Amino acid sequence: MGRFVKSFLASHALVLLSVQAILVIVASRVLSLVLRRLGQPMVIAEVLAGIALGPSLLGVLAPDTFQVLFPATSLPTLGLLSQLGLVFFMFIIGLELEPQLLRGLGKSALLISNVSIVVPFVLGVTVAIAIAPHWASASVPLMHFALFLGVAMSVTAFPVLARILSEGGLIHTRIGALAIACAAVGDVTAWCLLALISALVKSSSLVGAGLTVVLTFGYCVAMWFVARPLLAKLVRQRTDRRGISQRMVAATVVLLLLSALATEAIGVHALFGAFFFGVIVPRDGGLAHGLRERLEDLVVVLLLPLFFAYSGLRTQVGLLDGSSAWLTAGLLTFVAVLGKWGGATLAGRTSGQSWRDANAIGVLMNTRGLMELVILNIGLDLGVISPTVFTMMVLMALITTVMTSPLLVLLRPKQPSASWSTSDDHARDAQSPAPGVVVPS
Repeated sequence: MGRFVKSFLASHALVLLSVQAILVIVASRVLSLVLRRLGQPMVIAEVLAGIALGPSLLGVLAPDTFQVLFPATSLPTLGLLSQLGLVFFMFIIGLELEPQLLRGLGKSALLISNVSIVVPFVLGVTVAIAIAPHWASASVPLMHFALFLGVAMSVTAFPVLARILSEGGLIHTRIGALAIACAAVGDVTAWCLLALISALVKSSSLVGAGLTVVLTFGYCVAMWFVARPLLAKLVRQRTDRRGISQRMVAATVVLLLLSALATEAIGVHALFGAFFFGVIVPRDGGLAHGLRERLEDLVVVLLLPLFFAYSGLRTQVGLLDGSSAWLTAGLLTFVAVLGKWGGATLAGRTSGQSWRDANAIGVLMNTRGLMELVILNIGLDLGVISPTVFTMMVLMALITTVMTSPLLVLLRPKQPSASWSTSDDHARDAQSPAPGVVVPS
């Protein structure tokens, strides 16, 4: 019977992909039932489900079953589907990022967001230089390895942070609005840094890298000052009381894919093009809201879990087979927490927040989650980091995300209305309302 099943799955790619999708979705949902009681977001369940179905657990406990369900020959298909899902998810993240939120920032948000990028970036580059002789590939230039690790340390999971604030009833408080604003700026900055590093890695010379940077800048200018007004005009002409039509959705999807292809052709990852296109989609006329409604469920229920499964299949905890590897993983986690939490906390305190509020912002900014996994997969695909370093950083992402909700509960005042309320004078530092929340569940 087992031989028949193996032969049947091996000869029917669609059946195998369907079985993989079913396993991933069911495992994620079952784990979420437990983790929700512990105050953890859905992303933790999805990451753990991916790792559990990968070589780290299933591959150890039942290697034959693992080989039948997730053979190496199926990974390219799973990877392509997960990448397509990420393109649409990054587009949704761009839709959720309100441009007016970035324009209406106060001094506190600007200071915290900048410091929470610069400090972990510098610490990440420093620790990368220290561990490079032992853990970096000899074929990878030290500058590429160090810069990539710096960016990986700097990222904040904007959608996960928004979800945690929403579930905790804090998204419309002063602290919640400030944290959302800081994370939004931080994500844009991190993606720009990643675009620069991708240009350096993919180009064989500094001249080529410089050309990629110039083309990327030109792309952003053209999208913001040319494509955005034209798209807004199109929406005003084509949108009626019945809402957006299928023709409008089809046109938007085509433009989204063209934007992703443009940045990929330039030498930057396609995800940047998808994200930036989401940012320029006009919020008037109901287009952004309608696109979220039509795309979000399919993306976050099916395609996004497949990305986590793909990441889990690439995460091999068994590679950390000695004390040196585990100590390095611990060092990376410590540096990540110190840079992000510590930097954001000190910046918050400097900007006039109380120690409790500054620590709360630091804890929220320390959330890595999904965005970290996206960047790590890009680094692994580019060959900048090895599978071992990839595994170390995935563990760091898990730990920094898991610790957010419990620490936030400890820091939250017993009477929120007395401290974390929107009536505080500091609310002017985050004048714009918090953007919509992507809920990956």
